[in-house]
Amino acid sequence: MTNFGNMTLREFSKSLASTNPTPGGGSAAAIALSQSAALTVMVAEITIGKDKWKDGWTASEIAKNVATPLIHDGLELADKDTDAFIGVMDSFKLPKGNDGEIANRKLAISDATHQASLVPLETAQVALELLLTHKELAEFGNANAVTDVAVASLLASAACKGALFNVEINATSLPDELSTDLLSNVKNIRDQSREASRDVMKAVYDRMGTN
Repeated sequence: MTNFGNMTLREFSKSLASTNPTPGGGSAAAIALSQSAALTVMVAEITIGKDKWKDGWTASEIAKNVATPLIHDGLELADKDTDAFIGVMDSFKLPKGNDGEIANRKLAISDATHQASLVPLETAQVALELLLTHKELAEFGNANAVTDVAVASLLASAACKGALFNVEINATSLPDELSTDLLSNVKNIRDQSREASRDVMKAVYDRMGTN
């Protein structure tokens, strides 16, 4: 089983840069989610309890509650994404010497590809949940860290939209009864993330006074 959480940043980057098929974009998106969550928690922590930023305590608590588990969960999703892709590759290696083996191989490929769609879909869903906390954090959190909210938002957006590409590419090879809901979710999440990203950036620029 994959465990990117035990790697140093240098080791993960080296692994990502290699010609090996894994890790790839899906795992990188999940790592971005974890980094976004960590940065979100930092901003929340330097807001909560500070009288000067009292108006941002509630937004910070909400953001912190969403982000805290995602620091760990993002790493786990990176592992799951790589393991799911390995499952797809393994399914294509199954024997196809007779009709029974061909049928079993086809089913295994479909099941593995479906699983390889569900993992990045989860990454996208939780990344969107995190992204939706950033607007109010930018508006009311510690103003000294508003650009950190911007970076956290950009990372969450990249995690969300990046993961959706993996859902989409896998879903398009699945039969309609498996792909229809997946592709509908892709569209809905992508639309929501696009709007949320714009809202956060506007809030950041407004707080910086550069609009």
